[in-house]
Amino acid sequence: MSKYLVTGGAGYVGGVVAAHLLEAGHTVTVLDDLSTGFRAGVPEGAEFVEGRIQDAARWLDASYDGVLHFAAHSQVGESVVDPDKYWRNNVGGTIELLAAMREAGVRKLVFSSTAATYGEPEDSPIREDAPTAPTNPYGASKLAVDHMITGEAHAHGLAAASLRYFNVAGAYATGDGVAYGERHDPESHLIPLVLQVAQGRREAISVFGDDYPTPDGTCVRDYIHVADLAEAHLLAMAAMHKGSEGSEGSAGSAGSGDGKDGIAPGEHLICNLGNGNGFSVREVIETVREVTGHPVPEVAAPRRGGDPAVLVASAERARERLGWRPSRAGLAGIVEDAWQFAQRAGS
Repeated sequence: MSKYLVTGGAGYVGGVVAAHLLEAGHTVTVLDDLSTGFRAGVPEGAEFVEGRIQDAARWLDASYDGVLHFAAHSQVGESVVDPDKYWRNNVGGTIELLAAMREAGVRKLVFSSTAATYGEPEDSPIREDAPTAPTNPYGASKLAVDHMITGEAHAHGLAAASLRYFNVAGAYATGDGVAYGERHDPESHLIPLVLQVAQGRREAISVFGDDYPTPDGTCVRDYIHVADLAEAHLLAMAAMHKGSEGSEGSAGSAGSGDGKDGIAPGEHLICNLGNGNGFSVREVIETVREVTGHPVPEVAAPRRGGDPAVLVASAERARERLGWRPSRAGLAGIVEDAWQFAQRAGS
């Protein structure tokens, strides 16, 4: 059993990862200021601390085996009109978190990064050696944090993994029937927005741009099931325990996998996570129609600033280094899980 701090664990992805850690038998503390997260999103069994990542030093001590860092602002459109908010929180907050980890002697970190760090990629699927040229401040702030983590690893022996992914979707139900899904306020992600139309809670779905250089003119994105994503985070932490085997004696304590190499102290591993297949906005809308059996009216809207046409990730490195193999890659299955959660939660 290990003890982990999950920053942003009241949010969608952080909450599901926290639930997976608890199911694996670990002790979990969730740190979240509830600015975008929900208290109900913190899994039962986790200790909850309401606070900012800038103040992590108040709670982080040597009893923790590692940190999984999700606390960040993450709206592309908002970052374009209010970039300062993203630099202050995403970058400034992580500076303070890294300092708190260094002071406490906590030397393992999994960072929730984003494939938005690549901007408009030249090749698809995107590999980790692709040029990084973010098209919006959100992606730029995450890239800055990746650079910070690399420096921290080299200078102070941190073992770290940055997991870069795009659109997370679906929902996860624990063995005791508790479900976790998207409940952003306001909602900005495509699948839950389209589901709101199917529920009659929204009149139509806006399609932001239908003249992109894609087969149907709408943006193409790589969707990943939230449970597959959570499993990757546990495998990354397990790889760090494996990398420090012999000095800490805690190999594989966060999960299990068949990755060949662990993540050693001083190493910062960057992995893309994705299905390797992209789905367009219109494909998502049509899938929701098929899964729910409800009409989904759509209306054309102008392009949004900072939206690349195609973002699809290659996950070869994650498969090789972490032993990660997503098992929920079908779009219909992802939408079905999200639909069941939306009906249950009434949101």
